[in-house]
Parts: sequence; C-alpha cells; structure tokens
Amino acid sequence: MSVYVIYYKDGAKMMRPVLKREEYLALRGTAKQKAIVKTVREGDERQKMRLVQMNYSCLPNEDGSLKGSTRMSTTVGMDIDHIPAEQMLPLKERILQKRQELGLMMLERSARGEGYHLVFRRRPELSQEENLKWASELLKVEYDDGAKDVTRVFFTTTDSEEDLLFLDDAIFRSEETAGARDSADGAPLANQEILEATESSDKKFPSEFKGVSYAAIIAEYWRRTGGEPSEGERNKRLHQLAANLRAICDDSEEWLLEVMPRYGLSEQEMRSIVRSACKEPTKGSRAMDQILADYTADCTAEQPLLCNDDADCTAAATPLCNLRLPQGVRESIAAVGPQLAMPVVVAVCPCIGALATGVVLDVHGRKKGLNLISYIAGDFASGKGDIDPVVDAWMSEVRALDKMYQVQEEEWRQKKRAAKNKKEQPEEPKLPVRCLTLNNTVANLAERLANTEGRHAFSFTPEADTVAQKWKSALSDFSVMLRQSYDGTKYEREARSADAVNVHIEHLLWNVTMCGTPDALYRVVSNYTDGFQSRIAVARTPDNTFAPLEEKPYVLTERQAERIQQVAHLLPLMQGEVVLPKLEQKGREWVERIRIETMMNDDKVRARQRFRICVTAQRMTCCLMLCRVCETLIQKYGLSGAEARLKQNPNLWKEQLLKAQTPQMLKAYDVIADSLLENALHFFRERIENAFTSREYAGYPSGERLKRGKNDTIYERLDVQFTIEQAMQHSVAVKGGGVTRNSVRQMLKNWRNQGLIVQTEEGRYMKK
Repeated sequence: MSVYVIYYKDGAKMMRPVLKREEYLALRGTAKQKAIVKTVREGDERQKMRLVQMNYSCLPNEDGSLKGSTRMSTTVGMDIDHIPAEQMLPLKERILQKRQELGLMMLERSARGEGYHLVFRRRPELSQEENLKWASELLKVEYDDGAKDVTRVFFTTTDSEEDLLFLDDAIFRSEETAGARDSADGAPLANQEILEATESSDKKFPSEFKGVSYAAIIAEYWRRTGGEPSEGERNKRLHQLAANLRAICDDSEEWLLEVMPRYGLSEQEMRSIVRSACKEPTKGSRAMDQILADYTADCTAEQPLLCNDDADCTAAATPLCNLRLPQGVRESIAAVGPQLAMPVVVAVCPCIGALATGVVLDVHGRKKGLNLISYIAGDFASGKGDIDPVVDAWMSEVRALDKMYQVQEEEWRQKKRAAKNKKEQPEEPKLPVRCLTLNNTVANLAERLANTEGRHAFSFTPEADTVAQKWKSALSDFSVMLRQSYDGTKYEREARSADAVNVHIEHLLWNVTMCGTPDALYRVVSNYTDGFQSRIAVARTPDNTFAPLEEKPYVLTERQAERIQQVAHLLPLMQGEVVLPKLEQKGREWVERIRIETMMNDDKVRARQRFRICVTAQRMTCCLMLCRVCETLIQKYGLSGAEARLKQNPNLWKEQLLKAQTPQMLKAYDVIADSLLENALHFFRERIENAFTSREYAGYPSGERLKRGKNDTIYERLDVQFTIEQAMQHSVAVKGGGVTRNSVRQMLKNWRNQGLIVQTEEGRYMKK
C-alpha cells in the first residue's frame, strides 16, 4: 500500500513514506495542524497551503521527488468535493457500507469539511482515471476530475474522530521505500522536519515573507503562470521566477539561491540564472504584490472600526476588518482604508445586490431580491469621496453597457430633430439603461425603471443634496418609490395624457447609494413614521477633524479595481431562490437578543428598529457570501473557468453559497446589524420620539441620546426585590420626566409575561 508525506527541498516537492499508524496520526495531530484546519473551516482557505500534504497514488522518482512521477502505487487517492450538507452523512455511511467491495484504506473529511478524501485498493488492470470512475460508479458520487493524476496531493486534516473516519493499518505496508531517504546517512526525515521543512536550521535567510513561506509563494506563482516548468522551458521560467521573487528578497542573489527551486540544475547553473535576473533594472513585481495581497489580510487595525469615539459607540466585539472578507469586498476596504471599512461595505452592498439581480433570498419566509438603500453620512472632507471610485469599479460593466444604449438614444434624438416637421417620426427606443441619475424627474425616472427588463436599476450620488433639491416638491414620491423598491412590490403611475408617462412595474427593483452630510440626510428623510427611515442602511464616516494628513493616502489601484470587476462579472450569472438556514438562525438570534435588551430597558424605539435592520443585515451578509462564492470559483478555475461552470451548472452558486455560511460570515452579520442599529438610533432616535405624540416616547432630559450598557438598564438597576415605586424612580432616572405610572405598569407586565420577574404581592416584585 502507499502513504507518502510531502516536504520541500530546494523548493521542489519531495516524498517519503509513512510506515506506521502512530507516525501518521502524529503528523495529523499537532496543535498547529488543528489550528490551521480550524482557520480554513472558518473561511480562510489561503491557509490550506500550510497543512500537511499526503500522496496515496504514486511512488517517488529515484531522487525522492514527486514532480513527473508516473509510477503508480497499489492504492488510489480520491477527492470527493462540493457535497451539499444534507448529503454528507448518507455518503459517509454509503462509503463505509461498501468498504469491503471498494477496498477502503482511509476515509477523511476534506480540509474545508465539505467533502471527503478516500484511499482504496487499486485495480491494476485499470488506469488511474479508470479506477476513479469505477469507484465513482460504485459509490454513486462524482469525484473531483481536477484531481485525477497520480501526483495529486491531498491537504490532510486532523487525527480526531470527526475528521479521520476510517483507517486500515494495511495502508502502511509499503511496497517500496527506495528513494524515500533524504539525509546522507539514509535516515528517514523526521516528522518535525516534514512540518517545518522550509525552516531548517542551516538557512541563512528568512524562510517567510510577512508570515507566508517562500515555498507557498513560489507554488502560487507557478499556479498563476501556467504550472511548474517543463523540459525545454526550465531555465527561462526559473529566470522569470527569480526576476519576480527578488522584489521580496532584497535583490539578494544568496537569498534567492536559498529559496529558489532547482529542478536538477547545478549550483553554477542556478547562480548564473539568478545573477542574470538580478542584473535587470530594479523594479517591483506586480505578480508578487498580487500573490501577497491574496495571502495577507488587507485590514490590520486592532481597534473597533465602527465607531467615532469611545463615548458614543456600541460596535460589535469583532471589528469588521478583523474578519476574513471575500474578494471584491476586501479590495473595496483596502482602497479607502480600515477607518472607512463599514461605510464602504454599506455603500457597495447595493451595487452587489443590483448585480446579483437574479438572486432571491428567503428571509423569515419572505422571498425578496437583494434590495438595498444606503446612506453614508459624514462631514465635509471626511473621506466620503474616496468611496466614489470604488462604486464605479463595481458598476463599470453595467455602465459600459449603458453608454452603448445612451449612444443609441442620442442617435434617435438626432433623427427626431431632423424629422421634426415630417409626418413619420422615428420610434423611440426602450433601452434598458440601469445606472440612473437621481438628478431627474419622477416621470423620467419611473420610465427608466420600467425599462430595465426585470433587472435591478442602480443609482449613486456623491451629494445627497441633489435629491433634496431636485425632489424638493416630490420627496413623498421619492420616498414611496424607494419604499416599494426595498420591498420589491408593484409600482404604478398613470396619467390621462397620451404623451405622459404611464408605468406599470410588477416588481420595482432599484438599489440606491447616497453620500452626504448629516443635515442632508435629514432633508432626504424628513418623515419618521412612514417606514422610509427604517429601510435605509446608514453608515457614518469617522471624525477626522484633528487627524493628521496621511503620507500615503488610500487610493483604488488598478489591481484592486480588476479584482472587484472579476467578482462583479460573475454575480449576474446567479439566478434563483435560496434559503440560508444558518444566516436565518443568526438573524433570529440577533432579533431576540435585542428584544430582551430593549424590554429590560423599555426602549420601544430601539425595539422597533430591529425588525427591518435584521432583514437589511441579512441581505448585506448574503451579498458578502455571494462574493465569497465568486472568490472560491475564481481561485479554483480562473475567471473564464468560473464563468463557464456557472453557465454549465446553474445551481453551482447555490451549493457554494450554502457552504459560505462560515463562522466568519456569520460574525460579519452581527457586526453589520449592530452598526446599522447604532447609527439609526444616533441619527433618528430623538426625531422618531418627537414624531410620536405618546409620552412613552419621551426623550432623554438633555435631548441627546445616551449610550447605556447592558448593566445600566432599568431592570439591572433594580434590586432582586423591588416595588413599583422603585421601578418608577429608576424609569425616570433612565428615561426622563415623561414616565407615567401606567407606562411603568405596562413595562412590569411585559417583564412578567417574559418570565423576568414574578409578582409577590400587590405593588411588590422579585426578579427570577
């Protein structure tokens, strides 16, 4: 049988046999291995490269190397990936039931936990691919056809019962151990040397750059440039690698010689290649920059990023920038800087929702598109303008199509002017322009919205006063249109005149992002009882009044724009309804948490805000998850390959989206929801309270919103046993002078119904 562990020597993959169960389990059971697996399953797939790798299908070359081996072993490694969650357990049981017929040697969960790796006895009369097809038919499951060569390695998981599901000791009876010795005295390489092969003590230079091993960087470089070099191109490709790698090796020949793979070349030949590469004009390497950007997090701020100051902030425990965010979103934040992380995410989510116009998300049993309305509030010169090019990058492909349509419209206008006095007039084209200016009339905008062919329109304004001024006499129409677009409901507009615009839209789909000052926000949202305010996702820029000028301001680079556009290109290919059970449960947990907190403080304004914020946050998190799906497909197949697979398999994105419900993405939901709630209260609490005449909505004595923690609620202030008079006193202390005895009685009734208190006698209560 055959188990070979992979290690690196001079940048090349080498193999040595694992001959005992104890040794095999030791390789899988280190704390480092377990920590990496946990990180991968939380969504950071880049860490997979750090896992122990095994090969089960081939024997090494005579020098112990893996590359180019054609000698098959007596076992076959098989990768079964992308399995829907509900099929995982039945498939495992099916594999174990057929283990005798299959000749099963090993079964493990994959690194991401969304598939299996298994090893079975080879049918010697069949080729490698024929063996995989035979096993596939026996188990009635598809194998990963991208992992069908004998040299394919598998990223190993842990030694736990949840990961290592089956292991037969027969797998360690190796038919050949020749070529598996690495040291001069023939002793097998120790496990610790395998795990830390790139960090051997005789190295003079660092084996990592910014926490990423040079071996991993080189492997990724080969992957992106067509694979490892073949005979005839070896010297040329190694020269190209050295020319790029020197940018992160201080242009040092000795450093390059230490980390570069050699592929059988002598020391003299390698030195000649490296010296030639280092003689070229000094410059950076875009290839290395791109690889490192993918391997390292773009956000490194350690402080919470969702607040302006400690006195006015209820930011979530996990800052947005400390999460593993997907491609596109990651680059959006990198383009504006970590302090604008939440504002830029709130700004681009309507773009993502509009691009993924065919996606319908089930939230609380209601199926709606990713309909979103955002407002980024901040003082002048607070950085709002940095968001503009990011939004443009997301919508660039749609805008390019719109320009083509606008040229056609201009041609029609010219023809119409030329035929002004003619009997026959050119017919006006109904073109699906989707990026709509807000500097428009109600009639023109309604007509545009009716011509989008059932897809989302999108509007962006860097100055929200455009809306306030243009729609000054029609803000109610603007409010109605946006409210209906958030809900995706029917919109109709009729007029008697035959020339007037008549519109009948079955589902109004229109996402909007606005940037502006806080006072402009109040001019746009002037009614606080009609539901418009609760449908807007508000973010605020940080207070940079006394911040020093940055030496290197954040800007959107060409590479960042390109990576955003890759994701934007794939999003329109996703069509259909989807239910995300983990995200739904997370939303329900958040709503319930806020319900209990607000009940304990009798905070009705905050309690009502939670309903739509939950929906908005789920839609925004779904947008992030869709970007994760795009990233996964791009990493695995490239952009063109990802596009082809989405077209070939219309349900592929749904399968991947279910897997995107990782702990990291669910943490993102909490961060987003908490931020939206805090900002809604920051800007609108007092206005909402004043809009309702009931004394139950009386504001704070100072007229300002006060931040209160969990232990500062009315409930927490009271002793275990208390009277209604004490409840009245603490209610006045927290809520102000507008508290009545009836409102306190109702609050106590709510607590009693919730099981927070029991009534011991008339006017006396005890906490449970």
